[in-house]
Amino acid sequence: MPAQDKLEQTVARLLSIAREEASVAFANSLGAEDMVLTDLIARHALPFAVFSLDTGRLPEETYALMQRVREHYPGFTLRVLSPDAADVEAWVARYGVNGFYDSVDARKGCCEVRKLAPLKRALNGHSAWLTGLRRAQSVTRDALPESAFDEANGLMKYNPLFDWSEAEVWAYLKENGVPYNALHDRHYPSIGCAPCTRAISVGEDVRSGRWWWENPASRECGLHVKALTPLTPR
Repeated sequence: MPAQDKLEQTVARLLSIAREEASVAFANSLGAEDMVLTDLIARHALPFAVFSLDTGRLPEETYALMQRVREHYPGFTLRVLSPDAADVEAWVARYGVNGFYDSVDARKGCCEVRKLAPLKRALNGHSAWLTGLRRAQSVTRDALPESAFDEANGLMKYNPLFDWSEAEVWAYLKENGVPYNALHDRHYPSIGCAPCTRAISVGEDVRSGRWWWENPASRECGLHVKALTPLTPR
């Protein structure tokens, strides 16, 4: 488990966000980090609107975890958003069902339809959003700030686990009996859509199983690569 002072700092960050922001949405991908935040939000009864994006291509293990969250946290509301069916049909008509393998542009277009558009709907009306991003996850996140203004979406973005290590995340989950995706036990540290996620080998970074056929620098879906303006933590 993370050192007590780090855990207390993280809880203090969450409480501060809850106090200072008018309305906060938590983008819950149901990954290990997001399950830490789910547990902390439930334990402290924080007034965050929690949502997940169902892209239509998620692994069965992720859907099973969605149901497990409902059972494990009575009264905890997890809103599930789906992409616009017409947008998905249009993308498939242009690129093919698995056309995301053909080019980075095609893959990002798929992410735009299945993730970014539903995300914008989920964030509409909120003053801030919360993620489980960590600096140690990949080369695309090593300069991740604790908080920043998300210019693309027009609201604040907070990353309260930005300084947590992989070991600290898993120690928290295990010691607190927090449910997690069964694929993690099969060497899937980062889990997205089923056709875009694979298990990793020892020594690879935790994001290397996502869009593994691409250059490491391009392995983001677009939810977290827009221009951000770092701010001094409040």
